[in-house]
Amino acid sequence: MATQDFLVELGTEELPPKALKPLSDAFTQGITQGLDAAGVGFGAVEAFAAPRRLAVRIRDLEDAQPDKPVEKRGPAVKAAFDDAGNPTRALTGFATSLGITPDQLDTLETDKGAWVVYRTIEKGRPIVELMPELVEQSLAALPIPKRMRWGAHRTEFVRPVHWVVLLFGNQVIDAPIMGLKPGNKTRGHRFHCPQSLIIPTPGDYELVLREEGYVLADFAERRARIRAGVEALAKNEAGGHAVIDEALLDEVTALNEWPVPLMGRFEERFLKVPAEALISSMKEHQKYFHVVDDAGRMLPLFITVANLESKDPTQVISGNEKVIRPRLSDAAFFYETDLKTRLEDRVDALKPIVFQEKLGSLYDKSVRVAALAGKIADAIHSEPALAKRAAMLAKTDLVTEMVLEFTDLQGIMGQYYAAHDGEPADVAKALNEQYMPRFAGDELPTTLTGCAVAIADRIDSLVGLFGINQPPSGTRDPFALRRAALGVLRIIIERELPLDLKTLCDWAAAEHTSLTEADAADAVVDYMLERFRAHYEEQGIGAEVYLAVHARRPTRPLDFDRRVKAVEAFRQLPEAQALAAANKRVSNILTKQGGDDVGETVNDALLQDAAEKALAQAVNEQSDAVLPMFEQGDYASALSSLASLRAPVDTFFDEVMVMAEDEAVRNNRLALLNRLRNLFLRVADISVLPTAG
Repeated sequence: MATQDFLVELGTEELPPKALKPLSDAFTQGITQGLDAAGVGFGAVEAFAAPRRLAVRIRDLEDAQPDKPVEKRGPAVKAAFDDAGNPTRALTGFATSLGITPDQLDTLETDKGAWVVYRTIEKGRPIVELMPELVEQSLAALPIPKRMRWGAHRTEFVRPVHWVVLLFGNQVIDAPIMGLKPGNKTRGHRFHCPQSLIIPTPGDYELVLREEGYVLADFAERRARIRAGVEALAKNEAGGHAVIDEALLDEVTALNEWPVPLMGRFEERFLKVPAEALISSMKEHQKYFHVVDDAGRMLPLFITVANLESKDPTQVISGNEKVIRPRLSDAAFFYETDLKTRLEDRVDALKPIVFQEKLGSLYDKSVRVAALAGKIADAIHSEPALAKRAAMLAKTDLVTEMVLEFTDLQGIMGQYYAAHDGEPADVAKALNEQYMPRFAGDELPTTLTGCAVAIADRIDSLVGLFGINQPPSGTRDPFALRRAALGVLRIIIERELPLDLKTLCDWAAAEHTSLTEADAADAVVDYMLERFRAHYEEQGIGAEVYLAVHARRPTRPLDFDRRVKAVEAFRQLPEAQALAAANKRVSNILTKQGGDDVGETVNDALLQDAAEKALAQAVNEQSDAVLPMFEQGDYASALSSLASLRAPVDTFFDEVMVMAEDEAVRNNRLALLNRLRNLFLRVADISVLPTAG
């Protein structure tokens, strides 16, 4: 089948920068999925995304769908012909519905009888007919929260669409897209090349735009050029290092078609302000990259990325310097003003601020968290007094001028202000660490005081909101309780803290006075244990391993994690499947015989067969060997040791009839199996693990 390259470009007003890459990815994926569904073959797929355009190029696209055989079954042969062999009404009706005569039909023999069948070859549609539909379908499915209309058009999109390129080889596909007639003309840079440019073939697309239009259409190429330019500018002009935030780099890439990095300066006096405040001001409002020296100290420099090659770059730089100066002046003013009031003098300012209507103010929450943090600090061998002090001050920076203006600095400014006030180092640091981890993969608190406050703050919110029957739903989680639960689990596991979720939640519940749900603590424990599933899936550990441990409901996260790691290691052993199957069989037998009523005291005098004696001896030996391991939490070594039971277990089931007629013998064998199973249950219910067959 013949192939040609294909190109579609949608020319628009400036697209939302944070949405550009997701829109481009979704547009590309929608088209390729449509081609796959249509059975059309194609080669490499290339996406292009710039502020005023979304484009997709598909190499070696087949010029038509493949022909495919079609088979439609009609009535049974018995019902299709009468006794004289003439077509019945059922047969003629079937043929008429297909626009054919009965003599054009075949017969299909099946194990359920013979049927009348129509067979034909459906001609594949030409690609020039198919592609406009696939493009429109992909555009309609883009993740656009709010679409807009423009002019007198009824067409809707994220921004007004002004032109469309639709090429198959050098042929323009003349079918309306977004209400516009496609062509082979694109447009260049808004200022450097405000005119139409002809794209002869799809393969010429980015070359024409780059060489004639001052547009780098490839997002990745543009991103790489910005990174290299910014880094080179910092090194060559200042002997420093540009700090490149990846999200900011993506946003700047989405804002520029022809990026030109330029370096500006600001007054050194602003360096007295905490660097985070300066960075926030430059990054959030102006999209600037900041520069540091070899020691990581901030330099009075910034790098902006202009969307054009100016004849006088100094004018562009000067303009940016004039814009950033008042913003940095504001930050300096806020900082100097905030330093005049100690954090401890701001505690009362939290009383009018509502945390949650039924759970009180931020002051009420601070009091609860302080009490809880003190207990946690004691449990993890930290200093309760420091944890309580940090918790009472934890939210006070929310009422400072700086954080009211730059909300992303909460906690960070608290640490600076606490240090200025002369608070203990751990207290100051905890004011920032209370928010850690802020997102998946973020760093954790480094101090035990910070751990205590971070855990207490999250547990207080979880228990409080569950306690007034406001848990997160499938779509609503306004207090970010899912993230809070995962944060607690990460801190406890990765900092190896000896904390029990049930104890934590009971402590938290005791500090609340307005809970309406009696089982709030248990509900939160269940919720948090369920969060483990996603935690381990991200690590590539299967759900069955999580379920095996969850069946035992250990409530100490560190203990839960050690069990999971042990079961995951056990699952890799050659004996694992057989022992999982044996445990499943034992579980079924014991359940039928009364489950919990079956004891585990084995009478050696009632052991008859060699196989059951061997198993009893092996279980005794393993019990002596692994019980100390269980006490130390060394579950991996214990399960590895228990793997040696495979052979005597297999032999037992091959040679011994568990349900013996003699009741005493039968009960003794059940007790032996129960003892065997309980050894594994000290870690997890391995009967949950998959078995062969």
